[in-house]
Amino acid sequence: MHVVTKFRRCPSYLPGLFVNTRFVYGGWHKEIVSIEDCCKDGQKRASDDEDCAALPLISASNTCRIVQEQCCVTVLEDNMCTTGINTAKEQGVCDSLFANTCETKTTKMCCDCCLLGKAVLEQGLPCDHKLSVGYQCGLVSRACCVDGAGDNQTVSTGSESEVRRFKWRNTGTCAHQCVSENTCGCFKGYRLKPDGKSCEDINECLLGASNCRGGERCINTEGSFRCQREVSCGTGYELTDNNNCKDIDECETGIHNCGPEFECQNTQGSFRCLPKVKCAAGFIQDALGSCIDINECVTQTPCTRGQVCINTVGSYICQRNSVNCGRGYHLNEEGTRCIDIDECKSLDKVCEGHGCINLVGSYRCECEAGYIFNSISRVCEDINECRHYPGRLCAHKCENTLGSYKCSCTTGFKLAADGRNCDDLNECESNPCSQECANVYGSYQCYCRRGYQLSDMDGMTCEDIDECALPTGGHICSYRCHNTPGSFHCSCPINGYTLAANGRSCQDIDECLTGTHTCTGNQSCFNVQGGFRCLSFDCPNNYRRVGETVARLQRTDTIRCIKTCLPNDFACGVDPIHSISHTFISLPTFREFTRPEEIVFLRTSVRAYGAYHLGSYDVKFEILEGNVENAFDIIKRIENGMYVGVVRQVKLLIGPMTTVLKLLMRNLTTQGESSQNVINVHVFVSEFWF
Repeated sequence: MHVVTKFRRCPSYLPGLFVNTRFVYGGWHKEIVSIEDCCKDGQKRASDDEDCAALPLISASNTCRIVQEQCCVTVLEDNMCTTGINTAKEQGVCDSLFANTCETKTTKMCCDCCLLGKAVLEQGLPCDHKLSVGYQCGLVSRACCVDGAGDNQTVSTGSESEVRRFKWRNTGTCAHQCVSENTCGCFKGYRLKPDGKSCEDINECLLGASNCRGGERCINTEGSFRCQREVSCGTGYELTDNNNCKDIDECETGIHNCGPEFECQNTQGSFRCLPKVKCAAGFIQDALGSCIDINECVTQTPCTRGQVCINTVGSYICQRNSVNCGRGYHLNEEGTRCIDIDECKSLDKVCEGHGCINLVGSYRCECEAGYIFNSISRVCEDINECRHYPGRLCAHKCENTLGSYKCSCTTGFKLAADGRNCDDLNECESNPCSQECANVYGSYQCYCRRGYQLSDMDGMTCEDIDECALPTGGHICSYRCHNTPGSFHCSCPINGYTLAANGRSCQDIDECLTGTHTCTGNQSCFNVQGGFRCLSFDCPNNYRRVGETVARLQRTDTIRCIKTCLPNDFACGVDPIHSISHTFISLPTFREFTRPEEIVFLRTSVRAYGAYHLGSYDVKFEILEGNVENAFDIIKRIENGMYVGVVRQVKLLIGPMTTVLKLLMRNLTTQGESSQNVINVHVFVSEFWF
């Protein structure tokens, strides 16, 4: 633990009572504060880790302040020393206390001296050693040594109290005087420093120990003080030791601001700067000490009436006043008076292009429309109508010209007949677009016919849209898309399909219906997507066919063979297969296959959960052969109270492909399996998805 505190050492305190005066309602009240109260307050504030050098005073007495600070410092020093002792006991080293601050010096000293005591104990030396390590270090060393010799506990109450009560003393030569063998003293006006040897000045003014009277100010001096009457002398004066105001000689002390061209002359309370150079008659000295000429013609009237004053350097001259005609006049032939000049008849053409009117001593120009007469330059200047009448002359843009103005229009407009307004320009009349053009106010817009799009380069040219290359191009046509200028067309596979009426879809051709198949008379034609199949079926031995052979098989048609045994044919009788059936289905190649597709339903006459006396009460389905890539499965379901077998396609199959699913349906009774039925499902998967 490292305790950071702020304190300063102060002289020892004296016991006694102090009177603390404070004002309460009704008058001044005096409180008696004992020296013990001052000490307890300092100890409490040290426990709260307050700054011992800036404690709130509980009494106006200077002695009480000293007691507060010393008791506060004592508690902080004891706490820091205890921290050092505990660090030495717990850690065995003092490395964490190497910081060279006021707060760690005491803690490190106690830690090091405690380690010294432990080392003395380990070497078998007596704890009361005679090493000259100082009084304080010796106390800590002996306490740790004695404590280690006991039960290896923390510092005992007696030794710890002794360590906490140590005070700093250093032996050596005294700065002022030696009172006894190990005690130093100081002269009057000084007090002993905490090192026990040096002395420092006592500030009697701060401690309130001066005897200055009212109206006097206490000034501390080395070893004493003096009282000085409070006098305000003002600027340019200083207060002497006998409280008199004395003039400050700024010239002698060098605190004036006279330039090098001036000499400083002291005055009472101030000074003045006198020029070193004296100016001759007709000159005056400026602030920098330079001599400048006096213009007598301005500052005075030295010449008589009828004369003209002309200033010269350092003086002036008077000349007889001659006739001087102003602007617009000239002397008559006798040279005695001024007469008007007719500027309009001069050869200078003062109002060139405009009318001229002569005035006495001047003239005026009658300016044409669009011009204005400038009375200063006396010429006709063009009027900028666009600037004088903004937004009132032209609808769009105004351009100034000499004596007039002209209007113009922005792009997409043309000037109207009145020369001021603007009419919309129909750009479509010049055929700027490659196909369709629509005029809009101030501009135009190009459009393209269906199957074309506007070029991003010029916004006018129409380019063919390749519908087949669009992101949706794969869905425009069922089979194949062919782009044409401005449009497209679809096509279907060569055999087995024809283009639908919408021009995009492909329809299967039913060759069995149209008669374009090649099946013989003893074969049945079954239409599949994109073609047909010629099928013929013969029942195996001991089975007979039910129904007639048809020339064209539908998807729902079923060919059945029922078991028919000859008399005494025991092997035929025990054969569990009761019937063999054939059914047909044509499937496309699914473009997107996300869930099972139900393709065949095997309906039975077996009631779900039927009674035992009815003969059969359950049925089971399974696939025996032809399940390519395990793309099919069969499940049992109840519909309208009857068991139904549902054949589902559960995986994607890519055509063209043909397979025969051999299904087995077993009827179950309480005595076991009663009969079996074989169903052959002929599956034809087309090459295409349509």
